Parts: sequence; structure tokens; C-alpha cells
Amino acid sequence: MMLVDDFSTVLKRKMGLDSGSIGKAAIERAVRLRMQAVGADDEQDYLMRVQTSPAEMQQLIEAVIVPETWFFRYPESQAAMAALARERLFGTGGAMSSAAAAGASAAVSDARVLRVLSVPCSSGEEPYSIAMALLDAGVPAARFQVDAVDISERMVEFARRACYGRNSFRGDDLSYRDRYFTETADGHQLADAVMGRVRFLAGNLFDAHLLLHAVPYDFVFCRNLLIYFDAATQERAVAVLRRFARRDGVLFVGPAETSLLTARRLPAVPMARAFAFRAEPAPPVENAAPASTAWTAPPPAPRPAARAHGHGHAPIRAADARGVQAMPTMPAMSAGHPLPATVGAASAHTAVRGGAAADPRAFSSTISSASASVSTSASPDPDASLRGIAALADQGRVAEAMTQCRAHLDRHGASAEALYLLGLLQDTEGDARQAQAAYRKALYLDPTHREALLHLAALIASEGDDEGARRLQARAARQELSLIHISEPRDS
Repeated sequence: MMLVDDFSTVLKRKMGLDSGSIGKAAIERAVRLRMQAVGADDEQDYLMRVQTSPAEMQQLIEAVIVPETWFFRYPESQAAMAALARERLFGTGGAMSSAAAAGASAAVSDARVLRVLSVPCSSGEEPYSIAMALLDAGVPAARFQVDAVDISERMVEFARRACYGRNSFRGDDLSYRDRYFTETADGHQLADAVMGRVRFLAGNLFDAHLLLHAVPYDFVFCRNLLIYFDAATQERAVAVLRRFARRDGVLFVGPAETSLLTARRLPAVPMARAFAFRAEPAPPVENAAPASTAWTAPPPAPRPAARAHGHGHAPIRAADARGVQAMPTMPAMSAGHPLPATVGAASAHTAVRGGAAADPRAFSSTISSASASVSTSASPDPDASLRGIAALADQGRVAEAMTQCRAHLDRHGASAEALYLLGLLQDTEGDARQAQAAYRKALYLDPTHREALLHLAALIASEGDDEGARRLQARAARQELSLIHISEPRDS
């Protein structure tokens, strides 16, 4: 296609999408699909049509985006949100023990309705998961409201119907399906009690009129969107998300996006695998040492399985296939140049693949018991050894974790996961040069390691190598999108 660059430019201007993040081939396929649908034979004529017809521009956007999500994709985040919600509504006890104070507190509390925003909401699984998590946590339906926004009018309409096929239900624990869904001839229909707590809106994240008069939100979920933006667009997006949130609000992001928020001094909420941050930045502290707490190191991935094709690429890890989604449906950008990116100093808050703690408040005790039960350097099991090292790091025992990580490498040899973990530890200690070296070694062993790509990009971006960072970020995005082919096709 001769005009693919022109179409890419139009999409970039309209929705912020950089063709490098998904590949020009994907843009070309979407354009050809729409040209066929409208009976257009000339690329130039169709380009003009897209630029002059808002309806056709929307159709092209619908053809470009690839929604891929499921219920409770990040159960740890929903659990953390539910725990924080209960604290906000009902308190933790102890501070006001007299009957009079308790009565006054209850009166204030009874008047409060928690507000949650999900953007982009795709086909609705995330906002409905949020509502189910709150109901399961004992929050009365009348005490919360979930708003959900997405650029895709088609996905918003689908979400409103709330009838889902088997691909929306993944994982081992599907008990929520028995509680909240009724099986029908068309799939599983969500209960009215859940549907009634979620409001859907098709909209543009950067539209100045979006949610203009909305009351600020307690919790804002924005998963796996920021990685598709360049630095300037990320700044705008974070500013918008913070504007939507209360001053004491909490932002939930994707695993690979945590360093974007810590680079902006947004304090992490110390809950296991929540990927949650306070909306208000922490005050700057002169000569502050790098934070070594409240981060979650990645559990080791299962042993790699070979790709089905033989192009000589490094194997895709099974954990990546489960833990990485396709490009989410994205609120349109009126301007900007998105690239999947982590910008600024890399953070110790890193991507996590693997299981969740049932109760986020039990994080510290969970880590302590894990640390006590694993002999990190002497374990004959490399995976157990890495879990033990991660546990030490989660406790803030970074120096000890680094010693154990080096011992692990001596005992078990080099692996991408071990070198990536070493890089995170060095990064946390402020040794950017050694961290870069560790990330590069990890990528030598596994060129598809997304987190190593993103953290290395963050480090070299902080040194001024924006072009090098963009190349690494684009590689990470292409790797994420390539995993679409591993997922089973949507059936709903």
C-alpha cells in the first residue's frame, strides 16, 4: 500500500496511535478492510473520505483496535481496590471508639458513594469485574458507582449487553460466574445487580469535555494504555487521569507501566501486585536514596516452550502468553505521538507475572513466610531460588537480595529472569550502568523479554537517548501484540 504512511499519520493525529507500536501491516489490513466495506478502489479517495467523514474515521479506528480481555484479568488489583474501598467506607476501626464518634462517622460514611473509573474499558470485563469485586467484599450496591469509557462505540454497545462467551472466562477460579451469570443460548448473561452499577460511555480520553462535570473518582483504572504513547502523550494522559481522580484517589495501571508513575513521584500503594499509585505526587526529598520498598519483583516464568514456527527467534514463555493482552481499545487522542514506553528513571515497581495473594493486606506476612521458607542461594530449584530472592526484595532487603541473586547466577548459570531481576536490584540501588548491562544480557538470552526491554528503554531515555529508547519500546509493543496469535479467538 503506497499511502500506508499517510493513513498512519491520520490515525496518529486522531487517536495517538504510532504505527510502529502495532506494525504498518496492521494499519494496512485495517485500511483494506474498510476500503472493501465501502467499495473504494482508490487509496487517495479513501484517505480523503477518512479525513472528511467522522463516521468513516470511527469505522477505521474500530478496524485498527484489537480488544482482548477477560474477567478478573488482574484479580490482585480488584482485591486491593475492594480492600481500600472498605477502608474508605467503613474505616479500619480503633481511631474512633466512642459510641458518639462512631455514630458521627457512620453518618458521614453513609452519605458517601464510592466512584470508580475504567478507561479504556474495552468490551466491559474490567468494569464488571470491579463491580463484582466490590459486591463480594460486602460493599452495598448503593454505595458505589463504576463508570467505563472507551473509544470503540462497538465495544461499548457490546459491553452494555453484558452477554459473554467462554473466552471471557479464564483461569482456575470461575466461582464468580456461578454467582453472577446465567447461562443462555447466546452465552453467559450478567446479573442485573452488577449491570446496574456500571455506566458505559464512548469517548475520547483527551476530549476536554469528557466527564467534564463528573465528581472526581476514588479509583481510576487505566491498564495497558500508557505503554502505547510517547513521552509527551504519556505526560498528557497521566495529567488527565490525575484530573479525574480525587486528591486522595488511587490510580491502577498495567504491570509494565509502573515506572511511568514512579518517575512522576506518585507513591506506590504497598499491596502485592496491585500496580496502584496515589494520585498526588510525593514531595521531593533532597538526596533521597532510591526507594527499596513497596515493589514486587517478578516470579520466574515457566521454562520456555519453542515457537511453532522456525524463524530463529527466542521462545515465547508460557507466562507471557497468559499475562500479556492484545492492544486494548484506546480512547482517541486528538493529538500526540504514542509509543509504548517507559520514560524517565526506571522504577523498582516492575511487571509481575503470576499468582495473587487473596488478601492484599496480607502482603507483608506472605512475603515474610516465603522468605523464611526458601533458602535462596542453596535451593536446587532455580525457580524457587528466584522466588526467594524476589521475596527478600519485596521486604526491602535489597542488598541481601542482590547477594543472593549473584549466588544464584553462580550456582544455576545465567538466565533471562535472573539477569532481569539483578538489573532491577541494581536499578533500585541507583547503579544505572550495571542495571543496563544486566538488562542487555537478559535480552541477549531472551530478546522477547518485554519488561527488560521497557526498563532498559527507561534507563537510556533518562540519559538522553530518546531514539534508542523508542526502538526498544517499539520492540516491546510488537512483542506484546505478537502474543495475540497465542490467545484463542474471541467467540463473543
